[in-house]
Amino acid sequence: MRTTPLAVGLVLTALLATGCTQSAPSTSGGSAATDSPAAQPTAEPSVTASIFLPPGEGAGAVTYDETAVPEGATADVQVRVQDGSTFVQFTGTGLEEDRDFGAHVHTRPCGDDPGDAGPHYQDEVDPEATDDGPSTDPEYANPENEVWLDMTTDGSGNAYITSTVDWEFREGEAHSLVLHDEHTATHEGHAGTAGDRLACVTVEF
Repeated sequence: MRTTPLAVGLVLTALLATGCTQSAPSTSGGSAATDSPAAQPTAEPSVTASIFLPPGEGAGAVTYDETAVPEGATADVQVRVQDGSTFVQFTGTGLEEDRDFGAHVHTRPCGDDPGDAGPHYQDEVDPEATDDGPSTDPEYANPENEVWLDMTTDGSGNAYITSTVDWEFREGEAHSLVLHDEHTATHEGHAGTAGDRLACVTVEF
């Protein structure tokens, strides 16, 4: 767990000031996303809070596109496991305003290159997928088998989104949350794709 107290304070301050919320991603049969505290699990969360920095300047959160994810923007990722289900929450501040982002859990830690984070984590791994040809089969690349956190920032560049899946991460196989250029596609041959990798947060799920 990597927690930066300054980033936590910034995130909490932004949330209190803006009251930003985000509705569920518009995907059929997808993971539940909610801004209702009553629907969230009660188990103690694992928290990773970071400040985005350019490649080579920080290991916790890296921005590859400083227009979409400016240096100094913050990320707060909370993970709760309860009764065999996993709840993931992302809160971002200082991102590009009024902009769509896709976000997914990936298998490797962030690096200086956007590709360093590897492919999406899948509960049931697509047997046809490779590092050079990641899964785009909707049977595997879907928000029930992966963690998708599609969001749209508000006019201040803040975003809040949650997803709950009915499985737990395998230990040591999920290491980052990657922000992408657009909301996630669901159709055959493109399922799970969301454009360029804009930023990455290293998280030990």
